[in-house]
Amino acid sequence: MSKEFSHIEKDKPAMVDVGDKTETKRTAIAVSYVQLPDDMAEHIHDGEIKTLKGPVFQTAIIAGIQGAKRTWELIPMCHQLNLNKVSVDIELKKDLLVEIICEAKCSGKTGVEMEALTGASIAALTVYDMCKAFSHDIVIKETKLVKKTGGKSDYTNP
Repeated sequence: MSKEFSHIEKDKPAMVDVGDKTETKRTAIAVSYVQLPDDMAEHIHDGEIKTLKGPVFQTAIIAGIQGAKRTWELIPMCHQLNLNKVSVDIELKKDLLVEIICEAKCSGKTGVEMEALTGASIAALTVYDMCKAFSHDIVIKETKLVKKTGGKSDYTNP
């Protein structure tokens, strides 16, 4: 089965026409992982990192939500969506691994995968930005789509 790129028409970039698609409830969940270096442990208190810029994880949650809402402005071929919900959860796992989960929901004609991925990515970048004064050995390890529902097919990343 050969697949075509949906954002190419007559060898030129093009935004996909979703006008004839059926509106469905759509959700997407993405995750980003940020590895903090060992010397960051001394700055973590009660599951939060406090900096002169403010609380890192709380700020990253707000940034992730903002990022998801502005995805259409950042990625050229994304449609502007009327999001019903965006949530960002951040948890400090063992060995100073920060897990960022972003969920986006809408009722629409196109999916919200890019909004969830953008939200998780922007939250991860915010963690880096707010902690870089402590160390530049912070690593944004991975950002991936975990699940999507709605539209033609559902998807779960094993």
